[in-house]
Amino acid sequence: MAASLLNRVTSVSNSHVLKRFFHARAMADHEAGGAAGVAAPVAAEDSSAISILLDYHAATKHHLKRYAKGPHGLDWANKPNPFRRYEGAPVRSLLQLPESPPSVDDPLYSAVFCSSSSSSSSLVSLLNKPLTIASLSQLLYDSLALSAWKSTGRKVRCLRVNPSSGNLHPTEAYIVCDAIDGISASPFVAHYAPKEHALEIRAELPIDVWHGLTQGLPPGSLLLGFTSIFWREAWKYGERAFRYCNHDVGHAIGAVAVGAASLGWNACLLDGYGTYQLNCLFGLTHELPSSTEQGPIKGVFPELEREHGDCIMAIFPFGHTNLKPSQSHLVHLSDYMKSVQWKGKINVLSTHHVRWPIIYQAAEASFKPATGFTPYAGSKRVTESLLPYVAYKPMTMRQVVRKRRSAQNMDSQYGMLSDVFYQMLLKTLPTGGAGVQAEPHQLPFGVLPWKAEVHLVLFSHRVVGLKQGIYILVRNFAHKEALQKAMRPEFVWEKPESCPSSLPLYKLYEGDCRDLAARLSCHQEIAGESCFSLGMVARFEPAIREQGAWMYSRLFWETGVIGQILYLEAHAFGISATGIGCYFDDAVHDVLGLEGSEFQSLYHFTVGVPLVDKRLLMLPAYPAPAMDA
Repeated sequence: MAASLLNRVTSVSNSHVLKRFFHARAMADHEAGGAAGVAAPVAAEDSSAISILLDYHAATKHHLKRYAKGPHGLDWANKPNPFRRYEGAPVRSLLQLPESPPSVDDPLYSAVFCSSSSSSSSLVSLLNKPLTIASLSQLLYDSLALSAWKSTGRKVRCLRVNPSSGNLHPTEAYIVCDAIDGISASPFVAHYAPKEHALEIRAELPIDVWHGLTQGLPPGSLLLGFTSIFWREAWKYGERAFRYCNHDVGHAIGAVAVGAASLGWNACLLDGYGTYQLNCLFGLTHELPSSTEQGPIKGVFPELEREHGDCIMAIFPFGHTNLKPSQSHLVHLSDYMKSVQWKGKINVLSTHHVRWPIIYQAAEASFKPATGFTPYAGSKRVTESLLPYVAYKPMTMRQVVRKRRSAQNMDSQYGMLSDVFYQMLLKTLPTGGAGVQAEPHQLPFGVLPWKAEVHLVLFSHRVVGLKQGIYILVRNFAHKEALQKAMRPEFVWEKPESCPSSLPLYKLYEGDCRDLAARLSCHQEIAGESCFSLGMVARFEPAIREQGAWMYSRLFWETGVIGQILYLEAHAFGISATGIGCYFDDAVHDVLGLEGSEFQSLYHFTVGVPLVDKRLLMLPAYPAPAMDA
């Protein structure tokens, strides 16, 4: 019965096919749950912004009978340049770390995440490095740099340490730092150029401005920020691009947090900064492209290549807790930055463009005001929840992060052990299994200054020792009751027998869902041929109404951080993974029984044994080979 229904899933409406599928296979063995909760009211102006974002989210859903609006074909002649440059700005090369076998101080991947059971401080002292041109180079090299060049014989394309939707890389990075020998004799703002592995010095900062920016942070701290160029994603994905840009920001946050940890450094988002303050600090224009027209509109729109300030992170030595950054400087930051002399002119990314106004409506609605800073603790290394009998491959952190690849196809002949499956899921918990109500702290989730809002709905296909079916990992136990009420009453919510007690994993439905998982992910076989795939389901509208409109982007950031740790875990175990941005939103919700917008699926992912294309030739990241446009 399941197979016949799945064969019809593309021709019959979501609500009928998928509801019948579950009604037939799991008749009412369990009582129905209750109705969804109601979110608290917010201010009128913020409510308007929230409405715009909820409308954007609804308008950019993929449906079984139609996809969200996007280009009908790809204009390869105008594919955006993936490398932003500030022409005329002073350049400081960071190519001082040779691409050679890792040195003895490059820690094992597994060691970076867990403290020594006998002496956690010994590991911290072993890894803690001073802030120098070499250590800053290593941070960027192992988080945001190029990782390789992929050649098919006729074309050459670059790969990066941080993944990106469609390998389009809308995310730009900026360093705000004190003087460093070999880079600048004074505090500075620099743009990171990954193709050259270099810093472009955009501005030198007065010492009092730097002291204001870092007041309340430990000595040896630096600031690292991210911006997005929406046009890079919109070129391929149209109106859904705003979602994908925020996925990429999350991946970049996770990549930097993990890269910093290998140096003995911690990281946390300084979420008191507003969008306006970020733009001031990075030397960006505050104006977004016009969002009043209906799209798409073709033409020459250089304003589409502007950057949108997303966030800024503090990077600081491990061992410091309860950081209390000063917020007094935020009030006058724009005045402080008026005296700064900005250097360099941005390069042109495309000669022609397509404007999708709904993207900029959503971006404008998601602008964050400056708010007060809350005390930050960053991430911690934990040991209590990790399974001691699961052995990672003896790979260093650099080997894992720089050899990470997005799988293009999965080999359905292979499965994975349940112990490995459980270990990977334990690493996605914000608390590391240290208590269901604990504050987020497991690396890298201590970088996020909010409690977990995202849960994992997993399709188990080929996990030895775990029955096929649909499972849920509840990453914030405070949401369990609401999830049970919102989801199908026939779901069983049983803990697998072999599951560790510290892992809040529950079986919802038992059965072969390989075809279903593939169909839900836009008919992509990779979601059904893997060992397991998943959808990241966020507590959606309540979280946005409680926190503010800007929480919309941050929910996607959280999914990106989760995706980043899944990527690294998969590669550390010798397999692979890939993020999936294309899925039928409401079809997923119908499978789960979700109605309304209390919970929404924001990102899909799949993990398994990759099929390697032997025709591809991988070239070293540096120096860069000749690249076709």
